[in-house]
Amino acid sequence: MALGGVVQHHQRHAWVRLTHLKRHALAPCDRDRWTRPQRRCYSRLAFKQTRQATLVKPREFRISLQASRQLSQGFHQWLAGIRVLDLSQYIPGPLASLLLADMGAEVIKIEPPAGDPMITLGPRSRSGEGLFHQTLNAGKRIVRIDLKRADGQARLLEMAREADVLIEGFRPGVMDRLGLATSRLRAEAPRLIICSISGYGASGESLQKAGHDANYLAEAGVLHRNGSTDPQYFDPPIADVSGSLFAAMAILGALQGRARSGQGCIIDLGLADVIMPLQLLQVADYGENGTDPERRSTYLNGGAAYYQIYRTRDHGHLTVGAVEPKFWRRFSDAAGHPEWIDRQSEPLPQHQLTADVAAVIGSWSLDECLARFADDECCVSPVLNLGDALQTSRLRSRKLVVKGADGRLQALFPAWIDGGPPVPRAAASASESR
Repeated sequence: MALGGVVQHHQRHAWVRLTHLKRHALAPCDRDRWTRPQRRCYSRLAFKQTRQATLVKPREFRISLQASRQLSQGFHQWLAGIRVLDLSQYIPGPLASLLLADMGAEVIKIEPPAGDPMITLGPRSRSGEGLFHQTLNAGKRIVRIDLKRADGQARLLEMAREADVLIEGFRPGVMDRLGLATSRLRAEAPRLIICSISGYGASGESLQKAGHDANYLAEAGVLHRNGSTDPQYFDPPIADVSGSLFAAMAILGALQGRARSGQGCIIDLGLADVIMPLQLLQVADYGENGTDPERRSTYLNGGAAYYQIYRTRDHGHLTVGAVEPKFWRRFSDAAGHPEWIDRQSEPLPQHQLTADVAAVIGSWSLDECLARFADDECCVSPVLNLGDALQTSRLRSRKLVVKGADGRLQALFPAWIDGGPPVPRAAASASESR
């Protein structure tokens, strides 16, 4: 069988095989409609239109036979048969559904008639379109529906009955005003998993408050202790991206839970809340010892000489992460200053030791530093810009940032499965209006 036939064969019969998996953890909600073989689903045109989100074209990506088998049986088919409706906008929800699409879920991105506001934010692609919007929605089918109209709401309810997961990112109460309250969705689709992502969660005193990543980090105590003199923002946005990861994780767990209970659930995730589990160690220390870290006071935020960023003579920057004593010993010996070894145990913040190391590092160029600390056991790295980072041989060897069929760079799911990297994503489908 030709390569294209292999992929089409596996994709086509994935749905038929679901008839034998009625108790499978990831079987779709409306089993009768989804598992009954329907001729219209297997016409070439209909198949291309309905499954464009997860269909990878062999000629387009020039994948090998082995890669096609991975596509059919491995990482990219873990969620085959799962349909996700994504009503969210900007970064958190769309990134969560992108991760689900990477694992084989069919994602239908529901946008208002004017499109996701992300279309107008950020840089443009060569074709003049919003690059961030295209990146976040790769491999998805985009459908534009006016949810403020009764016919649009009816259409969404119809789609929800056939879906497994619904992601929305409105402020609490908006879905109710649209006539799409969770109670109604659950009544129409009891097995539907609803993931609501909002700024501050659906309960508590701040549920209607507007906010972005900077607000969540500021209110969680993170900005206060980071930066050299004044608090500093982070790029990429920690709360937004972490919220995406927690949302995807919760959805995967809910799918497994549904396999046992037969019922969907409602996931209420606040982006301001995801910061706390990220700093669970600091929270534990505060609870036990009352430690409230300031800037440059802990080993994680610049208070330790052995976990520090140093400037070189030629204005480059070198980061040292020699936390364990054995690594600090190798670093100190390579620097020609074995007297530093025992000083690692000095109390934090280690301002004097940091100044001593900085004076030595500052007398060398970046290249001289890299040559001196070439030993892998020194835990030393140059501080690269993004362009330089993308050119490193290490990153290239992992094949996790590659060009897609449209020639654009894609940062893929960061894991090899069964000895192989993930394949590039398909482009988002053209927008449909309903």
